[in-house]
Amino acid sequence: MSGVEVVSMVLPLAVIAASWSTIGVEVVAALITGGLIWAFLAATAPQPHTTVGPAPPPAPPAPAPAEPDPDSVVTVDASAEADEADELDKTVPGANRRVSVPPTPVPEEIREVLGEPAPASEPTGLVARLRSALSRSREALQGRFDAIFGKPIDEAALEELEEALLLADVGVTTATDLVDELRELAKGEADAAALRTHLQGRMREVLEGVHQPLVPGSGLWVVLVVGVNGSGKTTTIGKLATRLKREGRSVLLAAADTYRAAAADQLEEWAKRAEVELVRMDEGADPGAVVYQAMEKAVAKDFDVVIIDTAGRLQTRKPLMAELEKLRRVIGKHAEDAPHETLLVLDGTMGQNGLSQAKLFHEATPLTGVAVTKLDGTAKGGMVLTIATELAVPVKLIGIGEGIDDLRDFDPEAFVEALT
Repeated sequence: MSGVEVVSMVLPLAVIAASWSTIGVEVVAALITGGLIWAFLAATAPQPHTTVGPAPPPAPPAPAPAEPDPDSVVTVDASAEADEADELDKTVPGANRRVSVPPTPVPEEIREVLGEPAPASEPTGLVARLRSALSRSREALQGRFDAIFGKPIDEAALEELEEALLLADVGVTTATDLVDELRELAKGEADAAALRTHLQGRMREVLEGVHQPLVPGSGLWVVLVVGVNGSGKTTTIGKLATRLKREGRSVLLAAADTYRAAAADQLEEWAKRAEVELVRMDEGADPGAVVYQAMEKAVAKDFDVVIIDTAGRLQTRKPLMAELEKLRRVIGKHAEDAPHETLLVLDGTMGQNGLSQAKLFHEATPLTGVAVTKLDGTAKGGMVLTIATELAVPVKLIGIGEGIDDLRDFDPEAFVEALT
């Protein structure tokens, strides 16, 4: 046999042997790698707790599950269960699952020892609620008062006091009169504390001198509500209707603001919330016709209260006066001495501009009272004093928040205490 033939026979066998050798090495490497992975998983797996001593007694058999009460079965959203299962599947093996637990309130005695402040809560009581609502007006006055009356009163201090009153939108005439009184007292032996007490007393006297609470009369009680658009007129009507309904009175609303788009729709929404009835007509209808229908219905069905919304236009005095006079005539034909209340709704953030509105409406129709809204968002609470002194019209209602119960009866003493 030639050398060439020997080589041709041996070479394939060598290639086969080399291939088997390579496969053997790979198999051995795979076995080693698998062993290492198994050892790592065994080392990181959670170990059961062991106890030293005698084995615990066997646990009593679990009672058989009771039949579920059909009325107490709670339906669980399947998608929610699936989402929760997906989240749990993401947990790393051997890790502790974290459970959210609501924080436990710290007992008061422990809080006192640690010196931690008490948790904030909603203010209660009329004065406390007014203090919170009038915080901006209070900051404009009380801080200045503390600085002014914390030192001997001289002419410079009195001028600073007058400036503080004006910044809180107390009218010029009212502020000047109040400061002039203090100036005379300061010439005597009155100290700063006495002067401050006198000022607070004079503010109460001004407000109490014209104060008249809003009290529904016997029989049919008619309230005519006036005010410019955006003053909170519709909201005030809705809140007042809700309050009267809770007091057990039957209430009818009349949507006589037929000029402003969606005015009747807004009042209808309030009527639904207050669960009272509403009389309305198409947009652009005669307001007198709306009032006529409302009064006819109120008399026929023996309603206790009729609240009439009116247009808030102030382009000229003559059309406003003519329209309001017409509405008053229509009301008077159905109820003697009605309207019994003519309320002007003023935006408290308007300050002295609101006073000019009040004068115009007071000329157009005799006002019996004012409802001041949005006092919780203004530093111009002093306008309430100006309304009492310059118009001699009582503030009967104040709005100190957005809630349904945030329309409050005006209390002069509580107002002055909260403001100063």
